Amino acid sequence: MRFIPHTEQDIREMLETVGIQNVGELFAGIPVELRLGDKALKLPSALSESEIVATLRQMQKRNPDAEEVTTFLGAGAYRHYTPALIGSLVLRGEFATSYTPYQPEVSQGTLQAIFEFQTMIAMLTGMDLANASMYDGASALAEAVLMAHRINKKNEFLIARAVHPEYRQTTETYLRGADHRSIEVPFDSTGKTDLEFIRANLNDKTSAVVLQSPNFFGVVEEYEALSKELAERDVLLIVNVAEPLSLGILKPPGERGADIVIGEAQSFGLPVSYGGPYAGFFATREKFLRQMPGRVAGETIDRTGRRSFVLTLSTREQHIRRERATSNICTNQGLCALAVTVYLAVMGKQGLRELALLNLRKADYLKNKLSKVSGFEIQFSAETFNEIVLKCPRPANEIRDALLEHKILAGLPLGEYYPELADSLLLCATEVNTVESIDRLADKLEAI
Repeated sequence: MRFIPHTEQDIREMLETVGIQNVGELFAGIPVELRLGDKALKLPSALSESEIVATLRQMQKRNPDAEEVTTFLGAGAYRHYTPALIGSLVLRGEFATSYTPYQPEVSQGTLQAIFEFQTMIAMLTGMDLANASMYDGASALAEAVLMAHRINKKNEFLIARAVHPEYRQTTETYLRGADHRSIEVPFDSTGKTDLEFIRANLNDKTSAVVLQSPNFFGVVEEYEALSKELAERDVLLIVNVAEPLSLGILKPPGERGADIVIGEAQSFGLPVSYGGPYAGFFATREKFLRQMPGRVAGETIDRTGRRSFVLTLSTREQHIRRERATSNICTNQGLCALAVTVYLAVMGKQGLRELALLNLRKADYLKNKLSKVSGFEIQFSAETFNEIVLKCPRPANEIRDALLEHKILAGLPLGEYYPELADSLLLCATEVNTVESIDRLADKLEAI
């Protein structure tokens, strides 16, 4: 559709309707010192297409070539190899249907893909059902906490400090201004969440406990015994999985007592891509279906008896009475969830397990290698998956910056999120990290 600008008469009529004299009055709520007024934006003069391309190429040269930098960065976004088959399949025409599949007769490809995604996530997490995907893992966690409050009619929750810091920040933003109270649970000297602190701080206002496993430090949490105690007190257990590849070898959260399992599916066929777009997942028990945010696709048969797929549940206020809406989420990460679905289908159960074991072995090699570097030590003693915390002899940012000069990105300095760990780096090793690159990292650390 061509853009048709408002005429002067259109503008006058609209201003009269809202009861103001001029367009400037629309911005009365913005402080004067923040307005441009008659000043022009300080923008450079326009460039031709060829000049723009040349300028962008010059800017690009200021960035190091990604292929030249060896990275050990994880922290919620993981580099895994994506088979070429993924891109070939997700771009097929069968999936080029309306982004919102309200009309099943023209959206069978999309609906079936969503149904398969839900099925695989439910199997992977050990839960009864899953929704069509969330925006990302962080928003999924925030929605899970809100869902627990709706179920239990309580307004307090305990959240582990070892949960991804940005997930915690997102949850705080969602709950800001609402009558909800969070209690932060510390981690112990081994890197695990302090479960005794949880037990000591449960009360009749507690709606849920939030854990992450593997947690932000890569440590695998043990919570099965705790889940039974929580169930006895009608407190829900929310488990976040930021690195879902770990579920290729770990016991599913649903089999360990989780009531809601959420997380980030980026590891399954989605590139790191500067932080997104990704696809969050959300799974729960069948009895909580009506309190789950987002949408659910279901399987049925049409009037001729053929297998078909429809949108069976959408709990946004757009579709049901506002007071019964569970969230304002009206969509899902369709293309990203499709890529995740194809990836899981390509890998299969055995492939996923083998890949998870490969990650475990690479990280174990990294841990053993770096533990022998003089002046450095492994911060936490608990079992980990593909991430470790390395304690450095001086501030972690200095170590990271020194290694960058050798084109090695040695993980995330933890001081930004955990001041007491300012001397520690969070490093990750996946299947794409070679033994040679790990040996080189150790050699450069030894020389620093």
